[in-house]
Amino acid sequence: MDDERDLFLEYRRLLFATAYRMLGTVTDTEDVLQDAWLKWHDVDHTRVEHPKSYLVRTVTNLALTRLTSARATRETYVGPWLPEPLLTTPNIAEETELADTVSTAMLVVLETLAPLERAVFLLHEVFGYSHAEIAETLDKSEVNVRQIAHRARAHVRARRPRYDTDRGEREQVTARFMAACAGGDLNALMDLLAPDATLWSDGGGVVTAARRPLYGKDHIARWTLGVLAKPSSAGITFRSATINGELGALAVVGDNPVAAFTYDLVDGQIRNLRLQVNPYKLAGLYQGTDTLG
Repeated sequence: MDDERDLFLEYRRLLFATAYRMLGTVTDTEDVLQDAWLKWHDVDHTRVEHPKSYLVRTVTNLALTRLTSARATRETYVGPWLPEPLLTTPNIAEETELADTVSTAMLVVLETLAPLERAVFLLHEVFGYSHAEIAETLDKSEVNVRQIAHRARAHVRARRPRYDTDRGEREQVTARFMAACAGGDLNALMDLLAPDATLWSDGGGVVTAARRPLYGKDHIARWTLGVLAKPSSAGITFRSATINGELGALAVVGDNPVAAFTYDLVDGQIRNLRLQVNPYKLAGLYQGTDTLG
């Protein structure tokens, strides 16, 4: 029993990273890992030649099943759907390629892939599995996997957002953004936003949020400060945090996060701003910061 648990724990970080990138939610990821543990506990380990491959295959297929059923639910989701934010260690942000694969922007792009495309893309492009290994994992032919990988890669490349990666500049912009929001400074906030900026806010129908994307810096700035000026926003303070591999901002009341801001920085200005305020999707902010590798 201890050996079973030790092996599972050895690969848990990889398994979490795989499932989270597939599903975009912490809750579903934890459920998948629990189901994977039960399968691992029940299997005859003398017949498992490569535990790591077995566990990755198990998690991938469990996530595929869950993602397929979740897509129907997301079609009726109230307002824009955004992934659950997750706190990550600052050093992840220094590894550009890794940070990109867990960024909110990338998870939104991955959401537009079909479930099988998403699995193939992640296993090959992020985790470095060969087409032959993926074919075995997904019970597909290698030719079919290569076709899916090519299609998924082209899809992601066409939609992958461009953004600046200078951490020092991002720290300055984040500080100015938090100060403008905290002080209700409309002009300062508008100065930070690109003219063609877009804001998506995910309230899931649970709390106040824009049910359609907002376009243009004037509209976004006025809406954001209007929400922060409401009595229900009293007591909110801001702090910077590394969220999904990128420096962003948390709005907190006491020690409780009530909103997470992530954004794309392009030519020194915020172009795409994503606001997660759905309380059921802030659970990842209470998780440890060593879960994405």
